[in-house]
Amino acid sequence: MSKSKLGSELSEQEIIVLSETDEWVPVGEIKERKRLWQDAARNAIDGKRQRISISIPERDLARLKAKALEQGMPYQTLINSILHKYVS
Repeated sequence: MSKSKLGSELSEQEIIVLSETDEWVPVGEIKERKRLWQDAARNAIDGKRQRISISIPERDLARLKAKALEQGMPYQTLINSILHKYVS
């Protein structure tokens, strides 16, 4: 199959075959992911940042890392986004 084919050009059968062979990776909610990355970039540009250290249960950190992986971002960025939304 040509690499130039876009997801909308693939037949249902091709999508099924690709998903079963792990060649197809869904990207999820593109608008939400774009907004998260834009927020992260804006926060990085907006000014001074201060490094902090926190202790959280290993289980919670593992869950945060899994959620970040699902969203395609580093877990630190996800934590920063969550904290930013909470204080805004």
